[in-house]
Amino acid sequence: MINKNKSDYIKPLPNKLIKQYKGWKSSGFLKNKDLYQKLSVEGQKPSAMIISCVDSRVQSTQIFDTEPGDFFIHRNIANLVPPYDRDSDNTGTAAALEFAVCGLKVSHIIILGHSGCGGIKNGYYLCKNDKKNADLFFVNKWLRILNPAFSKLSTHSSDQSGIEELEKTSIKTSIDNLIEFPFIKNELDEGTLSIHGLWYDIAAGNLEMLDPETMKFKSC
Repeated sequence: MINKNKSDYIKPLPNKLIKQYKGWKSSGFLKNKDLYQKLSVEGQKPSAMIISCVDSRVQSTQIFDTEPGDFFIHRNIANLVPPYDRDSDNTGTAAALEFAVCGLKVSHIIILGHSGCGGIKNGYYLCKNDKKNADLFFVNKWLRILNPAFSKLSTHSSDQSGIEELEKTSIKTSIDNLIEFPFIKNELDEGTLSIHGLWYDIAAGNLEMLDPETMKFKSC
């Protein structure tokens, strides 16, 4: 094993990113400078929390054309909400939810799924065949959260159709899990918080929302 100093692993930011930053600073930042200064002084007061996938193709601020400070965003693989469990290792998402609801007093929690989700695809095969990627210990452990959603799938003629159904079924299961969090259930019962399920088609730019009456997704 080669012995290296920590400084050997830290590199300057790529020139491309520096150039892009400077471009934003001279245009986008200046355009919203007053807003950024206001947010800096007054703090954040987002109206909604979005739980979305880490997928680089899904940017909720672009989809909704929002301004800085509008969304409190938490991202994880496959946009999952784990079951409520005070002793669980999956505290990252739970902590973000707790801060959004109890600290920031958001009025909406939005779970945003999407087409072609790699996390859902891998989770599907993990649940179906216990097919693991030996190099992805933490990913395999995380995707086990999909087991209850997978168990609700209908019979499919192909794995592809099953994966597509799981993209949306997992959103419904995450909503079920959300309601089990006591601090979320309390706000829901008080009428100060609402939950929304959304699915985004990357190629078409279409957004579907979960209809609370039919519990099916329909175009917005």
